[in-house]
Amino acid sequence: MPTDSNAPTAPEAEIDADALRRRYRAERDKRVRPDGMSQYMRLPDRFAGGDGDPYLPVRDREPVTDHVTYAFVGGGFAGLTAGARLAEAGVEDVRIIDHAGDFGGVWYWNRYPGIMCDSTSLVYMPLLDETGYIPTEKYAHGPEILEHARRIGRHYNLYDKALFHTRVTALDWDENASVWTVTTDRGDRFTAQFVGVGPGALNHPKVPRIPGIDTFAGHMFHTSRWDYAYTGGDDSSAYRSGSGDEASPVTAGAPLDKLGDKRVAVIGTGATSVQLVPSLAKDTGELFVFQRTPSGIDVRGNGPIDPEEFGPTATPGWQKRWHENFLKVSVPEPGPVGPELEDLVDDGWTEIGKRVRATLRGLPADELTPERVQHAMDDADFRKMERIRARVDAVVEDPETAAKLKPWYREFCKRPCFHDEYLQSFNRPNVHLVDTDGKGVERFTERAVVVDGTEYEVDCVIFASGFDYGSPLVDRMGYPVTGRGGLTLSEAWADGVRTLHGMFVHGFPNMFVLQFPQGAFFGPNIPQGWDEAARSVSAVVSATLTRGHAEAEVTEEAQNAWCDVILGGHPHVYDTECTPGYYNNEGEPLTHKIRLEGPYPSGPAAHFRLVEQWWKSGEFEGLAFRTRSEGTRPESAGSAGAPTGTA
Repeated sequence: MPTDSNAPTAPEAEIDADALRRRYRAERDKRVRPDGMSQYMRLPDRFAGGDGDPYLPVRDREPVTDHVTYAFVGGGFAGLTAGARLAEAGVEDVRIIDHAGDFGGVWYWNRYPGIMCDSTSLVYMPLLDETGYIPTEKYAHGPEILEHARRIGRHYNLYDKALFHTRVTALDWDENASVWTVTTDRGDRFTAQFVGVGPGALNHPKVPRIPGIDTFAGHMFHTSRWDYAYTGGDDSSAYRSGSGDEASPVTAGAPLDKLGDKRVAVIGTGATSVQLVPSLAKDTGELFVFQRTPSGIDVRGNGPIDPEEFGPTATPGWQKRWHENFLKVSVPEPGPVGPELEDLVDDGWTEIGKRVRATLRGLPADELTPERVQHAMDDADFRKMERIRARVDAVVEDPETAAKLKPWYREFCKRPCFHDEYLQSFNRPNVHLVDTDGKGVERFTERAVVVDGTEYEVDCVIFASGFDYGSPLVDRMGYPVTGRGGLTLSEAWADGVRTLHGMFVHGFPNMFVLQFPQGAFFGPNIPQGWDEAARSVSAVVSATLTRGHAEAEVTEEAQNAWCDVILGGHPHVYDTECTPGYYNNEGEPLTHKIRLEGPYPSGPAAHFRLVEQWWKSGEFEGLAFRTRSEGTRPESAGSAGAPTGTA
């Protein structure tokens, strides 16, 4: 009899690697679709909230026509960390522009019940050391993270010049004045010597193109535009746990009290759904969870952080030490494996890293061939996923449901999930798993969701279907960027992303693109990547200003050299043998353009070291600095250099 236990216990048995590979391949093949990423579309306006702001009203204001030193498009952690690091360097003339009504980015829009960070809050929430804040939980819930974004804005006076409820419509480089002209949908037209763009990966909600989606007469919305007017509850509902037992310390927050007589469908079983389903299970009359591919669910082990216990250890620089430790432990770098590392963070991500290191450490030095290493890594992955599947059997009472909740793929084919209540939710009599055997929902009728010819009548459909991640960055930005000589960013990247360090683009002086491709941001803790990038931004801006230059631009040679480094790697996240998902562009072929969007091959820690050494040297190898009167003639440190590809 299964028990409601979080212990992922399973007997160590012999692994039939060939049988697992066949099963993995079969599960992948049934999910591969010819339409690939185009099976999704941007969130239609007819859904509750649409593209508007359900949280704060848009207020009238006069257009802005001034000048600032630095303008950043995006008010999430990318923009906040850039503004903070610039302020620390004495550059306080910073303006952040965002179409939301406040800072927070993804945490402003996403307020669904149960939302929390997936990395430990002590490393996930940036600038804790600088703001003096200690999170309340090991995995902070959304409202606390949103308030921390606001705390950063207040601490660094970033509200003073911010423009909210404002969409940028164009960025244009003025070659005569060496400034960017920023125009917006609010009539603003101002200039900035430097600009940064941080569109993120979670800014355009997407839904699957399901036939009949426009004919469904019930209620529909996306998790990123949660409709509390329909469900009951309010923003505080994000603090609620699903079970309310001792394993879930956070039980405050308003119940979803309007769903008691409703039949609700959730479409999607990724990280969002894993957090959401426990709350819905508790409050909904009947809940139908529609699954194309199950997530792998490991133990989370959330709990409160005692400030009196943690406070004395929070000496100056503590978070940077934790960041470095987290990456060292959770993302092993290529090369010889040293002794076991101290694990300050102790979460699911560091457990993965320690397991990988232990596996490699167990190989004799003379057997560390690529083939032997791969075999050892495969064996460790097979065993881990067997334990993940065994946990399903240990928790879920119905054997048929348990069988459908088991993930049949490598651990990093999809984002690993950690939760202590998701699997348990399927033991409730009002919760029904509708597994589509990899096909997805067939169609909608006026009142029902249809799978394999069976109609499931529901009152409400909630899409937990994620965000537009695979489309080109320039499309997701939503506005044209025109650089030197009239070159647009779309033209510059027509054949793929081309940068230095993932953020400097030839032909676009004084512009910083904070993004995932060609950087270090495929690690488990994205805000750390934003902060490391922000330090580089601050260093380049400061050097340009203090040295009396007007422009800083990467040379074409340096950009080409960096792209060669990126192309030299073959990141597992784009493995076409994986079950389709956003990690591998829904199984689309690994093209040259996609390979250019890969991360730094040696991993995030090596990338951070490389870039920090680059800007700390003061040489800024690969950048050309210019004065305004010199036009396009490069001058000063590093103008002819190209970056190295190793840390």
